[in-house]
Amino acid sequence: MALTGRSALLAALGAIPIGILAPNWSGVLAVNAPLTLAILCDYALAAPVRKLRFTRSGDTSVRLGDGAEIELTVTNPTGRPLRAQLRDAWPPSSWPTGTEQTASRHKLTVPAGERRRLTTRLRPTRRGDRHSERITVRSYGPLGLAARQGSHRVPWTVRVLPPFTSRKHLPSKLARLRELDGRTSVLTRGEGTEFDSLRDYVPGDDTRSIDWRATARQNTVAVRTWRPERDRHILIVLDTGRTSAGRVGDVPRLDASMDATLLLAALASRAGDRVDLLAYDRRIRAQAQGRTGGDVLPALVNALAPLEPALVETDARGLSATALANAPRGSLIVLLTGLDAAPIEEGILPVLTQLTKRHTVLVASVADPRVEQMASGRGTVDAVYEAAAGTQAQEQRRRTAEKLTRHNVTVVDATPDELAPALADAYLALKAAGRL
Repeated sequence: MALTGRSALLAALGAIPIGILAPNWSGVLAVNAPLTLAILCDYALAAPVRKLRFTRSGDTSVRLGDGAEIELTVTNPTGRPLRAQLRDAWPPSSWPTGTEQTASRHKLTVPAGERRRLTTRLRPTRRGDRHSERITVRSYGPLGLAARQGSHRVPWTVRVLPPFTSRKHLPSKLARLRELDGRTSVLTRGEGTEFDSLRDYVPGDDTRSIDWRATARQNTVAVRTWRPERDRHILIVLDTGRTSAGRVGDVPRLDASMDATLLLAALASRAGDRVDLLAYDRRIRAQAQGRTGGDVLPALVNALAPLEPALVETDARGLSATALANAPRGSLIVLLTGLDAAPIEEGILPVLTQLTKRHTVLVASVADPRVEQMASGRGTVDAVYEAAAGTQAQEQRRRTAEKLTRHNVTVVDATPDELAPALADAYLALKAAGRL
């Protein structure tokens, strides 16, 4: 039986989705037929949401701390104009805290049969892949009294790359590399295995570099100079076990190690060396191999971007075996790990001989600047206790570093801001000494 009067009015109101009317309006509408009719007409004239079409374009990668722009094209194929509020939802870490509300919401009007383009600006606060979530559209009628609402999924992924803040040190390290290569007038006395030229002896030169045949043919003592070798293999191994999750200052240790990795890779690739990457804890978490020249840095950045610490104890024997399997004899193995006594003594030292027998090994670790501040504190009872704890921690790291040094391992222990340039300097020192 057909409904009439008030029953018909309430039935019509029941067809309007919950949430599109202001609170407590239902009772008002039930006794106000003209207003009800206006709202029903407004709802009927609102553009349908389900028929809208969406496409995305824009950035697919961005460095941490920079902004990315994602363009969303909204096409209205219906015969009604679209007056809408739109929310382009992304994970919370896609913006700084408190800015999501304004960055993800848009107002737009799309005439019938036309399209409009919106821009969502992201500024991610964490590394990794950020996947778009639902697009929610609320389509209003011409009077703005009622609206239709619906959601669409339009997939898009933005990869947030490591920031590589240490790239500011690259020009000075490249200048030092050019000195080692003899491209400037500065003379270096490194002992490589690639002969460069002869020059006159200077007090302090290694007597083993004297070329006696050349000396016999002239009135001065001649010494051989060497050019650092190229095309050497460098394997950078990142320990992604539980110790890498600890925060030092504002960043995890793993992020500081990544920054040092990128500076070393950029420098070594410019030196003509081959650089591979291995991230490991109990299994391989990331790997980049076989890239040369300008492809090295993009490959490493892309491999490091989604990498996160694993809250497990690193399998040192598995790490050593994997490194040996991926490094040809005579490589430089750079291990970025912690200098805590227990993991080193129980995990690294027992397998270290296998690595140093075939390769040159460099261990780099992130030091906590807070420990140094504690060690220098005085003035109060609490400060004295903190100073004792800080001094003990420093002494423990020093003893651990000495144990590694006795195994012919080069050790770099520096704060997050200093680790990258210190590691680059250690690499250049090995080049200058002819050990690489």
